[in-house]
Amino acid sequence: MSKIKIIPFGGVRENGKNMYAVEVDDQIFILDTGLKYPENELMGIDVVIPDWEYLRERKDKIVGVFLTHGHADSIGALPYFLMDFNVPVFGSEMTIALAKLAVKKHKEVKKFNDFHVVDASTAIDFNDVTVSFFQTTHTIPETLGVVLETAEGNIVYTGDFKFDQTATKGYQTDLARLAEIGSQGVLALLSDSAGAGITGASSREKDIGEYIKETFKYQDGRIIVASVASNIMRVQQIIDAAVAVDRKIVLSGSDIEQIINTAMDLGKLKMPKDILISLKEADKLDPQQVVILETGKMGEPIKSLQQIASGDNPKIKLSDQDLVFVTTTPSYAQETEVQKTKDIIYRTGAEVKFISDDLNPSGHANQNDQQLMLNFMKPKNFIPIQGEYRLLDRHAELAEEVGIAPDRIFLTNKGDVLTYDQGEFHVGEHLDVGNTMIDGTGIGDIGNIVLRDRRVLSEDGIFVVVATIDRKKKKIVARPQITSRGFVFVKTNHQLMKQSADLVEKVVQDNLDQKEFDWGHLKQDVREKLNRFLFDQTKRHPVILPVIMEINQHAKKKSKGKGEAKKTDAGHKKEARHGRGRGRKHQAEKSKQSN
Repeated sequence: MSKIKIIPFGGVRENGKNMYAVEVDDQIFILDTGLKYPENELMGIDVVIPDWEYLRERKDKIVGVFLTHGHADSIGALPYFLMDFNVPVFGSEMTIALAKLAVKKHKEVKKFNDFHVVDASTAIDFNDVTVSFFQTTHTIPETLGVVLETAEGNIVYTGDFKFDQTATKGYQTDLARLAEIGSQGVLALLSDSAGAGITGASSREKDIGEYIKETFKYQDGRIIVASVASNIMRVQQIIDAAVAVDRKIVLSGSDIEQIINTAMDLGKLKMPKDILISLKEADKLDPQQVVILETGKMGEPIKSLQQIASGDNPKIKLSDQDLVFVTTTPSYAQETEVQKTKDIIYRTGAEVKFISDDLNPSGHANQNDQQLMLNFMKPKNFIPIQGEYRLLDRHAELAEEVGIAPDRIFLTNKGDVLTYDQGEFHVGEHLDVGNTMIDGTGIGDIGNIVLRDRRVLSEDGIFVVVATIDRKKKKIVARPQITSRGFVFVKTNHQLMKQSADLVEKVVQDNLDQKEFDWGHLKQDVREKLNRFLFDQTKRHPVILPVIMEINQHAKKKSKGKGEAKKTDAGHKKEARHGRGRGRKHQAEKSKQSN
């Protein structure tokens, strides 16, 4: 009997960051390596990726990474993963093309080239496990599900999917293949739960395309369209609508040009040659002839829209004749940013329209689709994935409705180890799997303490105290100077500043008077007493930064005439100069700190 473990490293009880490891005996199969965009409390963090510390000690067992599609929640963490694990990467032609673009942006792995293109007819043998694929419908072409064929039965990972009978070639679900997989026997199904809250029918992509065309048709001014760069289906619909109403398209966003060129080279995207223009060319045209396709950094358009509406984009300015048309469904983590952005856009006088206000454009399975997938697969064990807990729980209820026993349904958390033993899965050990935060070029160097400090700084500001001491003479050389930022307005709080300086002076002098002087204790003592005082006075807790400087570390020594070499208190010898009658003076450095 094979030893099987299924471990979610992300994608459960959260939006995005999909990554799952399946261990079969001595082999580890990685299913997706995605990222997620940070929640509002993760101040300054760019993106969040999974923590794969557990895999570092088992890197020799990893046989490869199997990608389902080319969105950030599936491939976004791949460059960082490849920095630690030099393993082959498998995916469809479009997925691999986008994965290569993502990897090339990182100098540490830009030369990596162990990519392998697969499709729905591919089967790869890995000793006792065969990996095969099946095509599903999503908002990007050639989305694949993954099947691990083991001696105990199939382990199936759906990836992102939905059922749409109007889907065009490259987006269609292979229903016959789904039935075939289910008839072979599915030991465990890992299925997309992101749409478990959708009770009604999802909008057909054909209807979405018509809706976009109608919106373009009845708009007289310029249209700024927000979309995810890698949502190839939506980009194609925007291009088709622009062609239908004789508008030109300006591409705005760091990723969009590369992605469009890649998709066109592969024949996944079609557009007339003369439809794309520059912003300079657009300025010469009538506004009703222009569409600006805005995708933003890393393909996420909301923050980029906010910059445009706030006037921070030097190239694009909104006017009261413009329509801002949002054709994407932002994640729940960005809901606050979405509402803030909408408010800023309205202040410019421009009109705002969200496609989600009139249609349900989700690329994920609704409740009926999820139950249909369950009926196709007929799994012995079911693991809802890809969604917050409420969505996983709802998906579990849907599974019970189609006859799956409750004790065969597993609502997992990151780091849970589902172990197959004696014919049944059970939750065994739990791994300590956290989040790895990316901030600029830093990978994982931002932890809870730094985030806490950032939050405090944003709420209560910083309070810097500078004091200069002479430790040998046990006295304060200069009265403590105080600088405050984001805490109180100094000019109107002179008394508070004076009392704070008095307190610091007393605390420092008390420490100098002690027999045993300790730098760490001095700074901590200043922080604690000053923090207590400031909270009593203001009910605020600023970040307190004490800076203690020391002078006169070396005693003054003079050597006169032809005297002998003198020893300084630092243990160095200075030879008196002959014939000059003057020795060198060692003067203590004086430090000045201005407010």
